Amino acid sequence: MVLLEFAMSPLSKGESVSAFVTRSLDIIDKSGLPYQLTPMGTIIEGEWAEVMAVVTACYEKMSSDCDRIATTIKIDYRAGASGRLKSKVASVEAKLGRKLST
Repeated sequence: MVLLEFAMSPLSKGESVSAFVTRSLDIIDKSGLPYQLTPMGTIIEGEWAEVMAVVTACYEKMSSDCDRIATTIKIDYRAGASGRLKSKVASVEAKLGRKLST
């Protein structure tokens, strides 16, 4: 199972790019995969092919009308483990003995 964190934004569309990011979030949400939106990117959980298909779909949508795109991707693969999108945070909170702002 893979946790993939990525951020993708156009470089040629001015200072505010939320309209382009929104299109990617629509793709991510409709994928059916568990995800978490953060201020700096989105984390998706699934099998390798599933999460990469989502990133590819986001790229294809953005490249349809953006001449330059910046993308960062981090991947954490762990065989057999699922539900880590929430369990990794829960584990840290349990060790601290309190809830964190997430």
